[in-house]
Amino acid sequence: MGLSDSLSRKSVAPVLTLQQQELTVLAEPAMPASLRPLLATPDPRTTLLKALEASSEEQRSPRQNRLLGLLRGELAPEGDTISVEVADPLLDQLVCEVSATDPLACINAAASSQALLRLLISALLPLLTAGLGLILLLVKGYQGLRRRLPEAPPLQGPALTLIDMALLVAGGFVVVSSIAVPLIAQPLLLALPEALTSPRREGVSVVFTYALMALPSLLILRRQLTALRRDDRPVDGWLQWRIQPVVSAIRQALSGWLMITPVVMLAGWLLVKVFGDPGGSNPLLELVLLSRDPLALILLSLTAVVLAPLFEEVIFRGVLLPVLARRVGFTAGALLNGLLFAMAHISIGELIPLTVLGTGLALVRLRSGRLLPCVLMHAVWNAVTFANLLLL
Repeated sequence: MGLSDSLSRKSVAPVLTLQQQELTVLAEPAMPASLRPLLATPDPRTTLLKALEASSEEQRSPRQNRLLGLLRGELAPEGDTISVEVADPLLDQLVCEVSATDPLACINAAASSQALLRLLISALLPLLTAGLGLILLLVKGYQGLRRRLPEAPPLQGPALTLIDMALLVAGGFVVVSSIAVPLIAQPLLLALPEALTSPRREGVSVVFTYALMALPSLLILRRQLTALRRDDRPVDGWLQWRIQPVVSAIRQALSGWLMITPVVMLAGWLLVKVFGDPGGSNPLLELVLLSRDPLALILLSLTAVVLAPLFEEVIFRGVLLPVLARRVGFTAGALLNGLLFAMAHISIGELIPLTVLGTGLALVRLRSGRLLPCVLMHAVWNAVTFANLLLL
């Protein structure tokens, strides 16, 4: 079921591109000439018009149909109204321009400046992050060649078998969570109060469903850990959390996030160049893009930035990675861990980028000897992705 949904689910890339083009049109009046080659095409309005025309009328929302007509210079039919939840400065500007004698009088300077700031952050932050990450990668590579990197601490983890891991990951994380849990969650979610609006209902649904999906694997893991001999338990625990010192954990997490960013970006770019847009984006991304309700966004961010990093790092880097590394070695174990991490998400379009990300998280776990930096790095990755979606 999950694989079929992934194959048929559309990518959010076209939606992101369209929203960025809208933001560019709104920011154009405030855009300095020096930034135009970096942030905009020579004619942003024509670019947006062609993008809207390339989609069918059924694919476009009522608002996008209105934007298309206004960009063509068409007045909206009398009585034709659309419902918007928040102020829409781009729509207001285009409506004004259609009938105004002086289009410059229609420009909302404050909205244009705000759009320019959002566009700058969304365009420059990934470039800055990738640049810093590339420098760090080169430094670490040089230190590795010169044998100046500190020795990795001994790898500790629960003495579980590959059969235990198959039961935990394939059985608990994939089969039970992806098939049985939705059947249980659906009738419970139908009982939510009718007073909850659609965005908030979706936010509650995501948090509740994810927590319920994590439960089978955590119960299986608890049973597996309690079956182990107490005398074999390491001083700092089976999962090697090693909370203290927190500052070094934050530093290791940020360093790992910076270094993996350019690699994931390169993998995603190559994927699109070779195969085109594969589709199958995480449905949570679309919910973030379409939701404007603050409470719904808080609930979605709770899932993405807190629940997902905690649960997934415990399973994949806390338990699975030590078992794989003992069997096949550090390098092969990290690569296999990243691949299994990506496959467990059942998202064909994100398989390669998630494999790279999972491998990077595994290397942070192996190099630091701690689980906490992995959780923090995963949380930072999701938080930055979430923030970029909100900017657009």
